[in-house]
Amino acid sequence: MTSDLEKPNILIFYVFLSNPEQQKLYELIKSLNEEGLSYRRITKYLNERGIPTHTGKKWGITGNSVYSVLKKYKERRKKLELLNREYEPVWGKMEVRWEKVV
Repeated sequence: MTSDLEKPNILIFYVFLSNPEQQKLYELIKSLNEEGLSYRRITKYLNERGIPTHTGKKWGITGNSVYSVLKKYKERRKKLELLNREYEPVWGKMEVRWEKVV
């Protein structure tokens, strides 16, 4: 039998799905960015090679969607870290007193 402290927190329910194609796309974008390419140049690179977005569309010319891929990946990693983090229980100092009312 498990105590309440050993049960997972059911109030937190996040599902983070990352399929292999999205992971490959992220790694490609990240490597191009680390090589010094701007978001616009990465967009142009992807469109010239016919690599679509996760929705199957062309990349926008401003580079915002490339930036979003990098940003959302970082956010997802942070959320997963928080979800998998182990917290020490903190006990408050609560006192129960019975007083006689006259």
